[in-house]
Amino acid sequence: MTSFLRGKHSGIQSDLSAGLTAQLFALDHVAQYGINSKISAVAYDPIQSLLAVGTSDSRFGSGQIYVFGQKRVSVVLPLPRKASVRTLVFCGERLVSLDSKNDVAVYSLESKQLTTTYAPPGVVTAILTDPALDYAFIGLQNGDVIAYDMDRQAPAPFKIINPWRERNPRARVLPVVTLALHPRDLGQMLIGYAEGAVIFSFKQNKHIKFFQYRLEPGAPGGQPDTTSNRNVRLPKLSHAVWHPTGTFIVTAHEDSSLVFWDSYSKDGRMIQARTLQNTNVNRPGAPSSIAGSAPGTFSLKSPVYRIAWCNKQNSEDTGLLIAGGVPTTNATQSISFLDLGVTPVYATSSWSVLNDYFEKPKGQYTLPTPPNAEVVDFCLIPRTSPHFAGSSDPIALIAIMSSGETITMSFPSGHPISPTNLLHPSMSFIQPFAGTFQIDRVDRTRWLGMTEKRVKGPIFVHGGAGATHPLKRYEQRNIIQTAHNDGTIRIWDAGHADQIENESMIQVDYARALGRSKDVNVTKMSMSGATGELVVGSATGEVAIFRWGFNKNQKQSGGPPMSETLGLLPIVDRAEPSVGEGLLPLTLLNQQRGPVTAVKMSDVGFVAAGFEDGGIAIIDLRGPAVIYTTTLNDISKPSKRGSIHRRTSTQQQQSKLEWPTIMDFGVMNLEDEEYSSILLFVGSNYGRLATFKILPQPNGGYAVQLAGVVSLEDRIVSISPIRVDNGHPAYATQSAVGGLRSGVMVNGLLLVVTSSSARIFRPAAAKGASKAWDQYLCDSATVATFGNQDFALVGLFGDGCTRAYTIPGLKEIASIKIGHIIDVRRLGEAVITPTGDIFGWTGPSELALLNVWGTKKELVQTQDKLFNPELLVPPRPTISNIQWMSGTQYVTPSDMDLLVGGPERPPSKRMVEQMRSEEQQARQAGRSGLKASNSSTGDSQEGYLAYMQRQMQERTEKLNIMGDSMDQLQESSSQWGEDVSKFVSQQKRNAVKGIITSKLGF
Repeated sequence: MTSFLRGKHSGIQSDLSAGLTAQLFALDHVAQYGINSKISAVAYDPIQSLLAVGTSDSRFGSGQIYVFGQKRVSVVLPLPRKASVRTLVFCGERLVSLDSKNDVAVYSLESKQLTTTYAPPGVVTAILTDPALDYAFIGLQNGDVIAYDMDRQAPAPFKIINPWRERNPRARVLPVVTLALHPRDLGQMLIGYAEGAVIFSFKQNKHIKFFQYRLEPGAPGGQPDTTSNRNVRLPKLSHAVWHPTGTFIVTAHEDSSLVFWDSYSKDGRMIQARTLQNTNVNRPGAPSSIAGSAPGTFSLKSPVYRIAWCNKQNSEDTGLLIAGGVPTTNATQSISFLDLGVTPVYATSSWSVLNDYFEKPKGQYTLPTPPNAEVVDFCLIPRTSPHFAGSSDPIALIAIMSSGETITMSFPSGHPISPTNLLHPSMSFIQPFAGTFQIDRVDRTRWLGMTEKRVKGPIFVHGGAGATHPLKRYEQRNIIQTAHNDGTIRIWDAGHADQIENESMIQVDYARALGRSKDVNVTKMSMSGATGELVVGSATGEVAIFRWGFNKNQKQSGGPPMSETLGLLPIVDRAEPSVGEGLLPLTLLNQQRGPVTAVKMSDVGFVAAGFEDGGIAIIDLRGPAVIYTTTLNDISKPSKRGSIHRRTSTQQQQSKLEWPTIMDFGVMNLEDEEYSSILLFVGSNYGRLATFKILPQPNGGYAVQLAGVVSLEDRIVSISPIRVDNGHPAYATQSAVGGLRSGVMVNGLLLVVTSSSARIFRPAAAKGASKAWDQYLCDSATVATFGNQDFALVGLFGDGCTRAYTIPGLKEIASIKIGHIIDVRRLGEAVITPTGDIFGWTGPSELALLNVWGTKKELVQTQDKLFNPELLVPPRPTISNIQWMSGTQYVTPSDMDLLVGGPERPPSKRMVEQMRSEEQQARQAGRSGLKASNSSTGDSQEGYLAYMQRQMQERTEKLNIMGDSMDQLQESSSQWGEDVSKFVSQQKRNAVKGIITSKLGF
């Protein structure tokens, strides 16, 4: 009965939700965008051109692995159990993961499934794979190294007993710190321990060299602490890396020292010990470097987090890429690159030449990183080769910051690379973090024409193949705008679980439009669905407007400096120089009225903005010009036809700050008016709704008038103008505004939702009908359509549920729990689209896409393909000619199968498939040869019996030929034996004659 009365009081005579039932209100988990937790590992495969990202376990979700390919190709791989990813590495057709629970998981890129897991007998401290091998070498906390056969999915019999025990039997704990195979010789492995490094030979099955960094008294080392350098010190090792040719080794230590060793000499001689700032730090009395902030003090250095020995196309031209090792007093903890240049010829170089090579590099460069964060790890992006520990001829790198963000940089220049249209959209959520987002529905034809033209580098993630989705051509697109901490805004099509026709991303540099790089926190955004124009508001009170167009100032850097001028400021010349066509800055509004709390871009050339001090500004883009400004305090007198709810007194509202929370444009006729107008609706945090009329003027401009104010109960979260007759939206579209000239009337109402109630009424201040939320508060709401003929009010509530209500009766249809998917604390930031799609945060950097008109489908794995079997791993680099001539025995992958897998190991699946393919190719070649011989004999046909007879004849001939050959071999052998016997007898006779003649004195 209550819902019936609400329908009568609202002014809507028909039930707009007649076809909706509780069974239709079912939740589908459509998609996830972003990264669920803090990134802990990154890996890149240059063969398949795939990027893998591992996350850590947190309260937002368990660690998992994301594998990204070209465009929207994405696959999520769960871990065997709840844990954090520690290490990721590609190995041929496999992806190997080591997690915080010491589980080694092997995934198949072809099947996108977990193929096997292995729990080693101890705590895993290091793991190593090679694209040419089927084994994963695992370093344990007790110092042993074991091997796991990924092909046979079982532990291999091979094991290295801690070799450092022989050098220091008194050591208690000697965990393996790092593992590295010789870049050119599979027969040698470099094992790093806390006390030093050792080279292990698979051929000899023993260690062959030890390397230990020792600082004599007076030597400064990496940390020049005068109180501790009076004694002998053994800085602990943190990294050990091969030179790309295997000639040298570099070890990094906890005091930030970099020690270079000769791996060819018998004694493993130290060549140079240095830091990024000083050289010869192992010599007593050597100058120590970094002065502290106060006189007589020194500055500590950050530890070396990661080190890679890179090489160009010429493997002799090398350099060291180092994360860490810089003074902690530096504002930015950047990445350093030591360009060593071409390696001297070892055989002809003296010790002084080798020492100068490491002491005086060709150049030393700094790759800048964002302030207030350290680079804890990085992943190099090689051009083609997966060998040389993934450091061969890199073109870029992806660095992981201590804050959890990532940054992509060119190599070796270090220029930042935007992930826009280079990486998957999910990766853009953490480069840097996305602070806020907005969803706007843009016409499909408009969006298809919005393809940005921007100068960009080579795309290095172009592997995989996207799955085919259903094509929904006539729907408006869900266009998402994400604002990031550096002022970058990225715009892309989130889709409706359908085929996305325009998969490209648009980037807007809001910081450049403001003319500064700091304090660019974006608070609100809005995009026009018809024109594609964008309005952005910041926490410092600026409102910038962007319009699609061609950049006339392309390739011209700079722009006007930031101006404190109030009002509208043209900013056309602040466009990015790398953009040829895109969303370009148009104008900037700066009224210095506090943070922007609400913005709305209409489809008909009007922009509205609200500020924290209660200010309201309306801009006409035809100028552009500000055509109206006011404040909510100026609209202090409430309407006489007020609300049926209790209202806060005017004095209490004036004593507290009131600001706009939501704005929207509509076209309808007001109460007691016989014509329709363009209307602006403004809702505040105190529940007041103001209606403004935008009227044309004789001079071609527009004027704004206040039509009325109505006071509701609480903060307004949603304003939905609807048509009375059919329930369709009554927004200010281009067709609706065009019909005003011909006198078309739009009979409309407002459905306004506050935190504690919903109300349907005719603006500006009619009573209408209302419903209160008794047990929960509403955080977000909108009018959603089902089948374009039935409509319902869909809201998100503080108890973690989404509910649907009929229109106009406001009777609850159904309720669904969503708190297990979307973060309930951030429901106020969630967006509900008119098609029933819900976008909400699941964590700091991940969004979930749900649909309330579904069939209870859970989130399923995508059908995207990752692995291309036609792309083969290139052969592993081999030893040099000089090494071969000096007696170095080259170990092949087949030899490693025997040395590591044992003599009883059957051929691997890869070898079997290769033999099978070779046999099939040989069979096909034989068939083609047979066809060629048949065609040369004319049109004669050979029967089966004739074919068998010919085969037997050929076999007999071959056997006869072999028999003749064997007879000839026998005759030759017997003849050779007779000749040898004659020669021996002759030599005996000559010897006897010689003895006799010497005795007789002849």
